Amino acid sequence: MLSPEQARDRAQDLVERARRAGADAADVVFGANSSEGIQIRLGKLEDVERSESEHIALRVFVGHRSASIGSSDLSPQALDELAARAIDMARAAPEDHYAGLAPEELLAGGPWPELDLVDASEPSPQSLRAIAEEAEDAARAIAGVTNSDGASASSGLGIFALATSHGFVGGYGSTSHSISVSVVGGEGSGKQRDNAWRSAHHAADLPPPAEIGKEAGQRTVARLDSGRMKSGPMPVVFDPRVAGTLIGHLIGAMSGNAIARRSSFLLDKLGEQILAPGTTIVEEPHAPRGLRSRPFDGEGLATRARNLVEDGRITGWLLDSASARQLGMTPTGHAARSGGGAPSVSVGNAHLAAGPLSPAELMADIKDGVYVTELIGQGVNGITGDYSRGASGFRIVDGKLAGPVSEFTVAGNLLAMFARLTPANDLEWYRAINVPTVRVDGMTVAGG
Repeated sequence: MLSPEQARDRAQDLVERARRAGADAADVVFGANSSEGIQIRLGKLEDVERSESEHIALRVFVGHRSASIGSSDLSPQALDELAARAIDMARAAPEDHYAGLAPEELLAGGPWPELDLVDASEPSPQSLRAIAEEAEDAARAIAGVTNSDGASASSGLGIFALATSHGFVGGYGSTSHSISVSVVGGEGSGKQRDNAWRSAHHAADLPPPAEIGKEAGQRTVARLDSGRMKSGPMPVVFDPRVAGTLIGHLIGAMSGNAIARRSSFLLDKLGEQILAPGTTIVEEPHAPRGLRSRPFDGEGLATRARNLVEDGRITGWLLDSASARQLGMTPTGHAARSGGGAPSVSVGNAHLAAGPLSPAELMADIKDGVYVTELIGQGVNGITGDYSRGASGFRIVDGKLAGPVSEFTVAGNLLAMFARLTPANDLEWYRAINVPTVRVDGMTVAGG
């Protein structure tokens, strides 16, 4: 697999080939990945995976027309053919006056921030198997666990490089390590399943495998003998496992592409009070070892820390160059590339700032409510903000967790939900979007 330096050179070489073939402008994204994983089930080896891939994607502009094409063949002849085909495709494409490279004066330049995304150690298949076995053994040791869906341990390396015809070239690498466990508890129709997993750039940042396995087992057993919820309006408390999805919906609605298409429930809400006063959502793309840390965005613009929400108000849209042109604004360094085609929008590491109350204090005055640990389905309308998802978790009675419940639905409208959202103080820092326990009053629960 190419090094970041070699990947930059390869991307720059293809840009030059595209220019010679007749492109007015071009950019190239190179991505490579290698990974190895071991899966154990009931103490026995079930699967061993090893994969490697390299892919290069070219986007060319001929006037206001553009086209994208990719290949895993990196030979000089294949790259020349790729460039020629891309030019032919672009000449046949419709005009798009908003498409184009990022403004040259905004391009980022080195030196890049030190993000510490690469772990020099590489675990052997034997050590990965030992990790998976330890995690599953710990889960199966929990009283009430009766079966296993398996445990896995994996590691990988990724390389990303970007080059543009107007002067940007950059690349970086990152490693990944992960452990996951899923087990079954109970017997017959009363069976329940749950899991635990962790992922990090550095193996040293993962909890011990036995701790992850124990958590999976305890979560599973806690769900046994699930009851049903009654229907009606009530407070809903979201566990950190699922609370991040709420902030994910907000970030998605802040995308310049959604705003430009007028397909966001936040349309015309810029500067308005969306969350409670004092609420802050922070983006930190340069956080060392952060899961979404990156030195530059998918168009070569600098990434930077900022408050996405400040005092409950959105501070601006998340813009790539095309949506910025369409809205008459400046791109914000949020372009993301995952192969060929036009950029999408993504943020770096984000977190909802913690509140002053513990989770217990947050629930203390709830006479009848529900604590959600799992969300099911995709019932979210990004245009209207209407929200309805299947869920499972625990009843809250007189401020305390009072037993597991399942097969119910939580519903509301995201704008109303955000206005009534209160964060607890148990913020942890190991996800891409880090959110503490949150409470949302006035939601509708439909029981089974």
